[in-house]
Amino acid sequence: MVDVSDKEITKRTAYARGTIQVNHEIIEHIKNNTIEKGDVLGVARIAGIIVAKKTSDMIPLCHILMITNVTVDFEIDEENNQIYAFATVKCKGEDRGRNGSITRSKCDIINYL
Repeated sequence: MVDVSDKEITKRTAYARGTIQVNHEIIEHIKNNTIEKGDVLGVARIAGIIVAKKTSDMIPLCHILMITNVTVDFEIDEENNQIYAFATVKCKGEDRGRNGSITRSKCDIINYL
């Protein structure tokens, strides 16, 4: 584990983006909120926030981050049958929020499957 005890506390922002390819039928169901289990993007957003808060439990030797804000946004690309997930993590501390943002974005994408 990296020793960050001598580092200055700073504000950090990390961004990540992920893409999932789906068929046109799935895009239509998501747009029209007609999936039996409910709001897919809403559930993925909540899952992403939870994962960001639990990053240090999932990545060995990852420092616990003092997260101050998490956002998860989605964009549907109907022409290419893709959904883009955009994740942002803001934190204060001696370590970067990069791992949290990237891990959360990947888990959001996996959540679609």
